[in-house]
Amino acid sequence: MVALFWIVFWAGLVVLAFAAGISLRVRLHRHVRARIPVLDDEALDTILNTGILTDDDEPLDIREIDEEERKFWSESWDEPEEL
Repeated sequence: MVALFWIVFWAGLVVLAFAAGISLRVRLHRHVRARIPVLDDEALDTILNTGILTDDDEPLDIREIDEEERKFWSESWDEPEEL
């Protein structure tokens, strides 16, 4: 009788583990699929005409980015405190 209990117990744990694994796989698949952009005919035309596919209204200003980077690296940094 005790042996039957342990067989049922371990079988239940195995079923729960499989169910958890399948649930995790489905959630991860939905999460990854939501992040993949959809490429339709309009998107392909945009890529072919402009060379990029972006939802941004304005293109990036390379000069402004370079200036911000120069400012960042020119800042003085406090030395770490020794304990």
